[in-house]
Amino acid sequence: MEPPSEIAVCTFLQRLIPRRSGLRRAIALSTLAGCLSITALGLTSGLQTAPLQASDHDDGDIDVRSRALSLTDLYVFREIDQNTAARAGDLILVLNTNPRSLARQQYYFSSNAQYDIKIARVANVNNAPVPQPDLTLRFTFSPPNKGNRQVVTLTTIDSSGQTSSTNTTTSGGRILTTSITDAAPRLNTVRVRGANLTVFAGLREDPFFFDVEAYFRVRAAVAGFGPAASFRSPDTALDFTKGYNVNTIVVRVPQQLLAGGRAVNTFDLWGTINIRDPRTGQFTQVEQIARPGINELLTTGSQTIYETYNRTQPARFNSSDSTVIRNNITAVLKLVGNNDTRANALVRALLPDVMRIDTTVPSGYGNKFNALGSPAAGRRLLDDVVDASLNIVTNGAITTDNVSYNGTPGNPAQGHQPLATTFPYLAPPI
Repeated sequence: MEPPSEIAVCTFLQRLIPRRSGLRRAIALSTLAGCLSITALGLTSGLQTAPLQASDHDDGDIDVRSRALSLTDLYVFREIDQNTAARAGDLILVLNTNPRSLARQQYYFSSNAQYDIKIARVANVNNAPVPQPDLTLRFTFSPPNKGNRQVVTLTTIDSSGQTSSTNTTTSGGRILTTSITDAAPRLNTVRVRGANLTVFAGLREDPFFFDVEAYFRVRAAVAGFGPAASFRSPDTALDFTKGYNVNTIVVRVPQQLLAGGRAVNTFDLWGTINIRDPRTGQFTQVEQIARPGINELLTTGSQTIYETYNRTQPARFNSSDSTVIRNNITAVLKLVGNNDTRANALVRALLPDVMRIDTTVPSGYGNKFNALGSPAAGRRLLDDVVDASLNIVTNGAITTDNVSYNGTPGNPAQGHQPLATTFPYLAPPI
């Protein structure tokens, strides 16, 4: 299928933005940027001026954040939806960091940070998020040893603040990362609160895919800041994550552990990174990830906004800082043609920013939406969040960026390695 022309994009955006708006051309630029911010909602925007990339690979740099402290993606899915031979009742949690890690280069997790996966129990899939975790899985790392491996300490924290930590596997060895030179992934079986978890930490190929360069060319054309442009055909489309790795934490966890002995089938999850403030000795949240692309594509292009978002979402949703985020998003939604009622409804669906998974249905971003309009079935590794967003937001005017995980035969600029058939599922590092 031929990719849609810039005329189709312009037509959609012209219908979306009020004729009386004097910012029509400028807003068109941001409207298309917002197209990728959320799959389910049909209308979002971000008043971007800088070419920030999708998912969460680039959401604003700050002085205290290095590559190892930059999250890229969160995935949450039922293992049986990835591997039919897997045991029913297990969930796979994936937290990726360190974007665009070069091939055959060894990278490490920061030994001065806390990498958290936070889980909240949800009584009803249609409930609004209550962004206080019932359970936190915290991963910390030692400095690397001579074998390029780091010792991993897994700490669980419940809602009462009770903690339990271990850096030992069920066989008595240390929980270790996998070195890039290891022939096979190191799978650590860890006993946690009466349940066995499987933990992998190390480099794997980045599973995200998107022709980000074409996206920005189309966006500039729509705004009148560049020549006419459209997405490339499948045989020429470029995948900006091809050839790169990420550091990843992958955890197989029994659903019963997350449920805490309750009859709970729905969970909200998000990932954070905390670093120690040298002035106070206290850990401070500097990075956050849940749904793909929310931060850099829905908020304005201000570094202060990005930093505030990463610091406050989602647990400090009712703080004054988060009010700034809500007001920012609400204003953007109104500028692109939403009335007060619609804009407020969208904000309620988008914030606080969590990844919801209803474990009673097959996992997949866009497989199910709750009454608020939020995705409610997690996210699998091969879910094409870009295509789904483009299709929904443009009402079918744009259906694809012509990039897929497997790529188009004969096009060397896209295509990832096949996923592993067993845990940890992400393809080996390139």
